[in-house]
Amino acid sequence: MNENELIKAALAEDLAGGADITSEATISAYANSSADFVARMDGVIAGSNIAHAVLVEVGITDVTQLRKDGESVKAGDILITVRGNTRAILLAERTALNFFGHLSGIATLTSKWVKEVSGTKCQVRDTRKTTPGMRVIEKYAVRMGGGVNHRMSLSSAALIKDNHVAAAGGVVAAFAKVRSIYPEAEIEIEVDTLEQLKEVLPLNPDLILLDNMSPEMCAQAVALVNGKCKLEASGGISIASARAYAQSGVDYIAIGALTHSVPVFDIGLDLRTE
Repeated sequence: MNENELIKAALAEDLAGGADITSEATISAYANSSADFVARMDGVIAGSNIAHAVLVEVGITDVTQLRKDGESVKAGDILITVRGNTRAILLAERTALNFFGHLSGIATLTSKWVKEVSGTKCQVRDTRKTTPGMRVIEKYAVRMGGGVNHRMSLSSAALIKDNHVAAAGGVVAAFAKVRSIYPEAEIEIEVDTLEQLKEVLPLNPDLILLDNMSPEMCAQAVALVNGKCKLEASGGISIASARAYAQSGVDYIAIGALTHSVPVFDIGLDLRTE
């Protein structure tokens, strides 16, 4: 689902085929207001363009974005100012804030992980554990927080995991089948022991995923691989242990929490009637 479809669906969900009965009962159809989207906490923002697009969708065109996605902001900073029909502003309010707060939450959390691994070569990477229909914008928010994206879809790269190995009759067979049918595809293989790592290394995968290994095991894996391919650590990694994993020498740490359990970044709308 693209951005415009998401916006239309969210607004339609909010109205549920009816009208904003509170605004229609209390506010003149001709009333105009100004309003500010204000950060209520410190962090990194993402989704300002989507909030802007929500406002345009309901007919508000006098919109000024004061801060850009990817910027660090402080509590009290004004992020967007708008002016227009009061009913329309209030119709857009919740949908705009839902997108803006959620995506800024992802960017803010990602930035915290990125800070933990600063000074190493390790990059913080997301997963496919995204909200259905929102993968593109959630992965965009990860980039705004300084992270990098893993594959966008099942078709963009191959990731051979334990279930694929079981179904294919072994990791060597699974790799051979992917390489023969999709010769140009990037192939990543998941391993959870150093013995498995030694088995798959001669296959020359593009990337090896070290599943639920300790930082010490990851360091051993880095030594075994010796630059032959990139390594990604995943599973059991907390923000407290992120630096230890990064210092092991892996190229990436994969963090599902960037998108699947992120706290919302608190943004409010302050209305000024005219």
